[in-house]
Amino acid sequence: MTVTPLFRGLFDDASVFPPGDLPLGEAVPAHHGHRLAWYAEAVGPFLCGAGRAGELAALRPEFPVALVLAPGTERFTPVPGLDVVGVEVAAAELPSGLPDGVVAALELPYGDLLFKQLDQLVDTPHRAKFRTGGLAAEAFPTEAQLAAFLAGCAERGIPYKLTAGLHNAVRHTDPVTGFEHHGFLNVLLAAADPDHAADHLAERSGGRLAEVARQLTDTQIATARRSFTAFGTCSIAEPLADLAELGLLTREKS
Repeated sequence: MTVTPLFRGLFDDASVFPPGDLPLGEAVPAHHGHRLAWYAEAVGPFLCGAGRAGELAALRPEFPVALVLAPGTERFTPVPGLDVVGVEVAAAELPSGLPDGVVAALELPYGDLLFKQLDQLVDTPHRAKFRTGGLAAEAFPTEAQLAAFLAGCAERGIPYKLTAGLHNAVRHTDPVTGFEHHGFLNVLLAAADPDHAADHLAERSGGRLAEVARQLTDTQIATARRSFTAFGTCSIAEPLADLAELGLLTREKS
């Protein structure tokens, strides 16, 4: 089974972060399992807080890692024993000392300075990072705010990743919390078709989204994934299950 290009490397493993909070001793073998599974091509790097990098290295992980640096970290320090392919940081500027091949994701809050801060990523190999949820309603951006972020990145040719609150494929209202969750499939279609991004972000019918996804051309898929590179999820199984239910991911029998 080969995962379609629309979903390859889309799901960064954030299982050690809330609300999953999986202990490292369980998260590392679980990630190894993902890497050996039939859906392995859909799985991105293992995300870990930089403060726990030594603990992670002691477990000798044999997979790529992205370290989440403390907010405002000014300089990256290599970690022996880890294959660090990326770093993520909430800061006004990129950290210094990044080796070749280590891509940074600069987390930017929505506000007056957002688009000015995006400018520093133009003509670099680095990405923007935008928070799409959290543990409180105010952590979830509106459709208009998310659409403005996507448009700002598209206009500048800046790739981006998203984080938090995006475990499901389709936009929905959480029946327990009442939070308005964006869907990762909504975002993929918005990235593929920026002129109609607001419409795609607002769609709540999984069937309609799936039908549009099936009709994407190779060029549109490439456009989407150059822009929307990944999102962090504390569950790899949950987004895969959504795609399977929509008929967009099926394991072929051997």
